[in-house]
Amino acid sequence: MRPRLPFLSSLYPFARRFSTVANLPPSSVNQYDVIVIGGGHAGSEACAAAARTGARTLLLTQNLETIGELSCNPSFGGVGKGVLVKEVDALDGLCGRVSDLSGIQFKVLNRSRGPAVHFIFFLLLLLSTHLHYQGPRAQIDRKLYKRHMQDALYSQPNLTLRGANVADLVITPEDGTDIGAEGGRVGTYGRVRGVKLESGEIVIAPNVVITTGTFLQGEIHIGLKSYPAGRMGESPCVGLSKSLQMAGFRLARLKTGTPARLDGRTINYVGLAQQHGDVPASPFSFLHDSVPFEFQQVVCHMTRTNSETHKIVMDNLHQSIHIRETVKGPRYCPSLESKLMRFKEKQGHTIWLEPEGRYYFLVGEECR
Repeated sequence: MRPRLPFLSSLYPFARRFSTVANLPPSSVNQYDVIVIGGGHAGSEACAAAARTGARTLLLTQNLETIGELSCNPSFGGVGKGVLVKEVDALDGLCGRVSDLSGIQFKVLNRSRGPAVHFIFFLLLLLSTHLHYQGPRAQIDRKLYKRHMQDALYSQPNLTLRGANVADLVITPEDGTDIGAEGGRVGTYGRVRGVKLESGEIVIAPNVVITTGTFLQGEIHIGLKSYPAGRMGESPCVGLSKSLQMAGFRLARLKTGTPARLDGRTINYVGLAQQHGDVPASPFSFLHDSVPFEFQQVVCHMTRTNSETHKIVMDNLHQSIHIRETVKGPRYCPSLESKLMRFKEKQGHTIWLEPEGRYYFLVGEECR
């Protein structure tokens, strides 16, 4: 009878006495070369990359239907971030190709700037004839993106997709660890050997990639309210956070801001500046010469805040938990109230209204 495997959540934090799982039968149906936890941007790329090398790969995610879900503003690229998309594509990644298939507006940013602004892009694209890729950006149809990403993953050889929650990590000890002065084990962390699901099932793999994003013991803050969540309407991943803490890893929390969604049917677009896409469109992927919706691109709109807008925001700062707790708000994707506090001398800030799909009424509000 095989001995019961110990899991991190069942052990005292300082007593890392883990047993080995090396004697498990190699033919076990629950044994893989790589396990990827989380099916967002990073998880989709990680599991596809592992499978492309020939590794038997398992992607574990809470809900198979949300693989490839765009959590924040459905867009890719921009000045700086466009470099990342091009690099992923050069490594045979998916996001550039999927963005080309699901993009509803394509625009090259900072096209009029000088060569210094585009120096990094120039180095990356020396062998490309498309030297105008200074700051490629695309507004994405979130439903199309998710569908194309799921199609790519389901058709990927060596890759298994499974909907399940990970409750714990299976870790074996390393030889030579010492007992600390207070009885805690110090030295190496040990080696991961797999995961334990909430159902109690054990899945074995010598490599585990954690790409849980905002789900790792995540919280959502709206106004003065906060509650555990990975994404709006979805539960966070709590057990995995405890496992990492018990393994000796220090956890910290990052903050970001997600813009409000507006009902496009209620917006008065009269007087707003229209922003059209580029024709011809500039694809992200080196494998594409064109994009499907090049001649059916949607129109985005631009407006600016004014003194009346600023007064409404400043009069209600006390209702923002970010401002009350951190004074300056999140560092990344700063909200409008954060910008007003940082740049008080400015008379107005640019607001972009961007559709989230070709046939979808929601419109994202971006303050850039």
